[in-house]
Amino acid sequence: MKFVITDYIHSDLKWEEEQCREMGIDYAFYQLKEAPPKELLEVCADADVILVNMAKFNEEVINGLDKCKLLMRHGIGYDNVDLKACNKKDIMLGYYPSYCVNEVAEQAVMLMMACQRKLCQQVNIVSTVTHNGYIDYLSVAPLYRLHGKTIGIIGFGRIGRLVYRMLQGFGVNFLIDDPYLPDEMIQEYGIATVSKEEVLKESDIVTLHVPFNWPETYHLIDEADLKSMKETAILINTSRGPVVNLEALNAALDNCEIAHAGIDVYELEPPKPDLPLLRNKKAICTPHMSWMSVEASWDIRHSYMRDVRRFLNKQAPVNQVNPEISGKLEEEIFQ
Repeated sequence: MKFVITDYIHSDLKWEEEQCREMGIDYAFYQLKEAPPKELLEVCADADVILVNMAKFNEEVINGLDKCKLLMRHGIGYDNVDLKACNKKDIMLGYYPSYCVNEVAEQAVMLMMACQRKLCQQVNIVSTVTHNGYIDYLSVAPLYRLHGKTIGIIGFGRIGRLVYRMLQGFGVNFLIDDPYLPDEMIQEYGIATVSKEEVLKESDIVTLHVPFNWPETYHLIDEADLKSMKETAILINTSRGPVVNLEALNAALDNCEIAHAGIDVYELEPPKPDLPLLRNKKAICTPHMSWMSVEASWDIRHSYMRDVRRFLNKQAPVNQVNPEISGKLEEEIFQ
């Protein structure tokens, strides 16, 4: 068996090397995040199991995988992998939906607080205090309390639900939009769902927790959506970059159509230095680091190496996007 990691975010893969040696499997690790299909196939064509982080596994790449039976996506989403191509090639696609859930929820709440209390402006004022001898409070006004405000959550999956629980002690109200939320989940949380339009119109803070599905969630928040929000509203996005039209968002901030934005993800990553939003004083832009923590890093490393061991034991990954593949072709996949 050959195991290939195409690209990774950890400082090193010494632990994975040790695990592979213990299992007696051939392994190879690369940093091919931006590699074209030809380069990816040069290292992956003969692999049985592949772990990919950000490299693009489109139809061309997947069609060239002659031996691969398990492809694992390092993360919650798998929008850089062509699922239809995997199904046609009878390749199991594993992913890690519990990875960094706490971290992303914490980042979203952090951005809410930072925008609501204008943290960056407060920090900047400190430097003027030493020169002027007084605090220019009015330059930060107006400030609003969070208590009593309405938080709109678009996408009530694992992260959206955790944000909901984290904010319970702040005395806020909630509006939830998730057309795919099952009735039992609605009953469990005692909530009522509303339309995206109502969330945007009525919320003081809107936080996005949806996957990127083309074309359904591409520019889910666009120019017209931003115009429908309150002038005092805040938009938070820690989900996927293409979900928000950043040009429209920058214009909405400049035109005072909404008050602030907290953005951790971008349509092009890393964002280009001339992206206007990065220089907008009403936006707090973080470098797609909501996933990051020591604990989350080890959680996912243990999880994907667990799935490699499961494969050796003729078992499917714990979380499989296309379980029908392993169920339908169990004998062929594990022959």
